[in-house]
Parts: sequence; C-alpha cells; structure tokens
Amino acid sequence: MDRSRSLEDIEGARWPAPPPDTSRFILTAHALRQKPLAALTVEDLRLLIGQDIGLVHLLPLAVEVLRSNPLAEGDLYEGDLLAAVLSRAPAAWAEIPDAARELAAVIDVTLDLPGPLRPYADRFLAALAAGSRHP
Repeated sequence: MDRSRSLEDIEGARWPAPPPDTSRFILTAHALRQKPLAALTVEDLRLLIGQDIGLVHLLPLAVEVLRSNPLAEGDLYEGDLLAAVLSRAPAAWAEIPDAARELAAVIDVTLDLPGPLRPYADRFLAALAAGSRHP
C-alpha cells in the first residue's frame, strides 16, 4: 500500500464538499480522507475507524500501531485505538484476514487489557477461533 496516498486517492472517491453548517467532526473526517496515510496519527485512525471510514485500508495500519503499543492512545483514553478497532463489526475483517490474525496475537500478549475492552476482545477472539471468515 502506498502510504503517500490518501484514502480519497486509494479509493478513487472524493466526497462532495460538506455544507457550510457541517459539524467540526464531519469537517475533520473529510479533511482526514485527504491526508496521506503515512501522516495519519493515532487519533486520526481512531476517529476514522470509529466511523467505519476506509476500514479495509486503515485497520491494517491500526494493527501495526497496536503491535508496538497495544494501548495506543488518541485524544480520549489509553487504549482508545484498540477500542475502535475491536468494536468494528466482524464483517469488517473479511477482506483483511491477515490483519485479523495479527490483532489476535496482539490481544493474546496484552496482559493488562482494560476491563471495558475485554468483551470486545473476547467477541473478536471467539469469532476468529470458531474459524469464521468474519471475526
């Protein structure tokens, strides 16, 4: 994947300009779709993934971050990126099974997983262990 490209470039889809009264949150999401993938921060990934934007491209990037720091923190709390990743619908992983397996390995070695993340992690791991195509 060419990380010098943006989601808009990779997907070949430009969103129409938001109306003038659009919330700051929506304006931020629009701007992040134009940012090169290599320049996305943990907070940028958390925000976009939490909104199911560009998952097939962004989940593998998030897993890379989580491999080195499972409790990587955006602007909300320690582990907020992991929370965003784990709370995606299981079907989000269908096209990226290698990233799903890597995430399972990250979860397996993270001994101090915060309590609120445990149900998401358990659901994810159970689906993967069951041999589901969609963890």
